[in-house]
Amino acid sequence: MSQTTTPTIYGNGQGQIPDPEVEPRAKRRQFSVAYKLSILEQAEQCREPSEVGALLRREGLYCSHSSKWREQQRAGQLTQTQKRGRKSNPQATELARLQQENARLKAKLERAELIIEAQKKLCQLLNLPIYEVEKDELK
Repeated sequence: MSQTTTPTIYGNGQGQIPDPEVEPRAKRRQFSVAYKLSILEQAEQCREPSEVGALLRREGLYCSHSSKWREQQRAGQLTQTQKRGRKSNPQATELARLQQENARLKAKLERAELIIEAQKKLCQLLNLPIYEVEKDELK
């Protein structure tokens, strides 16, 4: 019996089929506030523009990172207690408050109507006169 080798199609010279597994998608880098502030401080200490470029290359950053972080620093957004997530909408907060108040008042009105109905029934059982309020008097 003679041994035959399969010809290599892929050019890797070993006759093996490469792994078909797809590489996972790259994850976005997230930088802490302390890291951003330290990079900005180091950039401030640089005297030559080439030193800033060397700093960014060493850290694997782009110029857009530092410019965006400077803007955030000027706007006061780079603080150690930076909150993440969506910002609260004042209109949505007010709407939620009004909806809660509306539900509370509806429940209170239901209780008042039940009490009035019970009083009417009691007056009918005891043969007492029922005082009816005209709708015009309510306004």
